[in-house]
Amino acid sequence: MPFSFRIRKLFFAFILFMLSGIHQALAQNVELEQLQEKLKMDVEFLSDSICNGRKTGSSGASAAALYIIHRLRSNGYEVRYNVFETSSGSMGRNIVARIPGNGAKASILLMAAYDGLGSMGGKLYPGADSNASGAAALLSLADNLKDRDDIVFAFVDGHNANMSGAEALRTYLKKTRLKMVVNLNTLGSTLAPPVKFWKNYLIALGGMPYQRSLEKANSNAALRLYYDYYGSRSFTDLFYRRISDHKVFFDRNIPVLMFTSGITMNTNRESDDSASLDYGIFALRVDLIRRWIIS
Repeated sequence: MPFSFRIRKLFFAFILFMLSGIHQALAQNVELEQLQEKLKMDVEFLSDSICNGRKTGSSGASAAALYIIHRLRSNGYEVRYNVFETSSGSMGRNIVARIPGNGAKASILLMAAYDGLGSMGGKLYPGADSNASGAAALLSLADNLKDRDDIVFAFVDGHNANMSGAEALRTYLKKTRLKMVVNLNTLGSTLAPPVKFWKNYLIALGGMPYQRSLEKANSNAALRLYYDYYGSRSFTDLFYRRISDHKVFFDRNIPVLMFTSGITMNTNRESDDSASLDYGIFALRVDLIRRWIIS
C-alpha cells in the first residue's frame, strides 16, 4: 500500500473518530439539558404554592403525592401507599413504587423525603432544595431505570414529623430483602460548596466503600466528590448516622449511601424556593448517580 494512501486513510479515520466524539458530546449535552428541564419542572411544582410547603397530613402534601404518583404510573410502575400516623395525630403517606413482579431478588431501595415544613404564621416554606430536589431526583431515576426489577423507589413522608415515615417504611418493607439503601437528600443547591468557588461537587456520605465505582461513574470529572460532611467527623456522623431518614436501615446493618449537596442559608427558610437552585449542576449530580447505579 503506498505511503501517501496510508496517510490519507489514517487522516480520514482520525476525522471520523473526532466527529464521533463530537456527536457523542452533543448528544450528552442534549440529554443533560432535557434532564435539567425535567428536574426544574418537578421542583417548581413540588415547591409551588399549590403544595403549600407539603406539610405531612395537609392538602398540599396530598397534591404533591398525587403528582408523584401520576409521574410514576405514567412510567408503568406499580404504586402503593404506606399510610401511618404521626405523633401529632396527622396521617402520613409514603409512596412505594416497583416494576410489576419485583420482589424475587434482593433489592436496592432508592429513597427521598418529599414532605416539608408547610406554612406557618402566614409564611410559606417552599422546601425546594429540602427536599423537593431529592424527590425530583428520585423521579428522574425512576424515569431512567424502568428496566431494573431489583429497585424499590420510596418517596418518604413524615421527615419533618420525627422521621415517622422512615420507621413506617422500614416496617412496610420488612419482607423485602434489601441489599442497599440510597438516600437522596437536598441535592439542588451550589450555595455552600465544601471548597469556595468550586460549585461542581457532590457529597456521598457512606460512599468510601464505593469510591472506585463512583469515580468511574464520574469519569468525565464533571463533579468533585466528597465522602464526608465538610471535613467534619462530628457533622458527618450527625447527618449520616443520626438525623437522616435512612437511619432506621443503617441501624439494622444495611449498607447506606446518602447523596447530598449540603444545607445552606436557605434551608428551612422562606428563601428555599425553586429559583435558588442551580439546575445545571443538579442535572450533573443526578446523571452521575444514575450512571453509578447502572454500573
